[in-house]
Amino acid sequence: MAEPAQAADITNTPTGYGWCAWHQGHAQGVRLIQMHEQGSGPGGNCFACRPCREAYDLAPLADRP
Repeated sequence: MAEPAQAADITNTPTGYGWCAWHQGHAQGVRLIQMHEQGSGPGGNCFACRPCREAYDLAPLADRP
């Protein structure tokens, strides 16, 4: 019996819906750009949407060498 063909996701890029720290608004497709280490205060993360990543030449943390 033949299996049905499925279209594979060629981009294989993780996406999420969240807060873009650069334009200060909610957006789809945000990626982690920067991590603030927790020392004596609260830690935190900065996410950016695709338009902001392109406008500010931001590289997602997962894509860095």
